Amino acid sequence: MTEEQILDIVKNAGYPLTVYEGKPYVPPMLEILLETAAVAEREACAKIVELNADACRSDGFAQMILYSNAAAIRARGEE
Repeated sequence: MTEEQILDIVKNAGYPLTVYEGKPYVPPMLEILLETAAVAEREACAKIVELNADACRSDGFAQMILYSNAAAIRARGEE
């Protein structure tokens, strides 16, 4: 999750931000919480895609695409 994304989430939630050395300051624990939530959300989405893949014809084109999509969702956290 980028610093800009974190700031957007914090601002949209109405969390009061302080400014430190000219930059908005987000407490480290809040950053950890947001990243943990993002990881959980990506995993939940990947599992749903995999369930759809499992429902497809075995070794079919759609199944391969869906498994690839699930892997791509998980990989977003490694960017």
